[in-house]
Amino acid sequence: MPVQALFKPFQLGALELPTRVVMAPMTRSFSPGGVPNSKVIEYYRRRAAAGVGLIITEGTTVGHKAANGYPNVPQFYGEAALAGWKKVVDAVHAEGGKIVPQLWHVGNVRRLGTEPDASVPGYGPTEKLMDGKVVVHGMTHEDIREVIAAFAQAAKDAQSIGMDGVEIHGAHGYLVDQFFWEGSNQRTDEYGGDLAQRSRFAIELIQAVRAAVGPDFPIILRFSQWKQQDYSARLVQTPEALGAFLKPLADAGVDIFHCSTRRFWEPEFEGSELNLAGWTRQLTGKPTITVGSVGLDGEFLQFMVNTDKVAQPASLENLLQRLNNDEFDLVAVGRALLVDPDWAQKVREGREQDILPFSREALMTLV
Repeated sequence: MPVQALFKPFQLGALELPTRVVMAPMTRSFSPGGVPNSKVIEYYRRRAAAGVGLIITEGTTVGHKAANGYPNVPQFYGEAALAGWKKVVDAVHAEGGKIVPQLWHVGNVRRLGTEPDASVPGYGPTEKLMDGKVVVHGMTHEDIREVIAAFAQAAKDAQSIGMDGVEIHGAHGYLVDQFFWEGSNQRTDEYGGDLAQRSRFAIELIQAVRAAVGPDFPIILRFSQWKQQDYSARLVQTPEALGAFLKPLADAGVDIFHCSTRRFWEPEFEGSELNLAGWTRQLTGKPTITVGSVGLDGEFLQFMVNTDKVAQPASLENLLQRLNNDEFDLVAVGRALLVDPDWAQKVREGREQDILPFSREALMTLV
């Protein structure tokens, strides 16, 4: 299957991408103090120089005291961090690429002792106690307003420093996603109840971001069925339920859906070969990004369990066939790009034999 489909331009309004290759957001934890440094700048620049059309940055925390859950994660607030991201933007643009930050709040995943304020517990839809101590603060209406305002401000700041859009992290069991799930959202107010009501937080957040950036600034929403806590989880079981879930999010202002799966080739529902991105595109009419073990012969979870496992480059034939069939619009590449900044260029030039394999050791460096 010819690889040209990956390297066609893509346009959505003012967003013009030179290729369909997207760098997936991957937490790297190489930003001490929350500020992206020269190594981070070069990390993203190299991918843009080698033909990545759109870079979605690693998760960046919005300006809320409980947003962060991990050490050395970059912030997307404050003068120093935004100045660092401005340098990243300029470097990526100089190479002809586009870049958006992934805006992130980890919610109840946060643990006491986490930077920047060790005394702040996780925030979530529902309070959780352990041994009589609050380990998750159940968010009040004021908390909800503060978090939504933090996302809106981060999006406005992204626009002001020249980012090409924003991605809202609504996947993988983090805060936005926690509101979607009945298991983590036991609220009895307007933010709890059935899935439509549990979606209210995300809808209001997207609406606030849209109001902050205006009608033409691209908003991407990353969502998933699976969770870090349960890889077999399913938020919806049918295409009809998926459509009902996605429509209000699209109406709120989402331009592109980033459909996170572990294996892009797996059908989402019985009776069709369409994956999650394929169904989302068909149901919403919005462009979609597919992702999940692209370009490698093993999925991410295997490398967390088997630390000595190495993933070799894999055939792109199935991916290219789906892309040529307009099942989805863009392709996010994760670990293959993490370990090999020249992955896109090597694929374009037919040098698959030169693509570097991935192992867990690659997570320890920033190249």
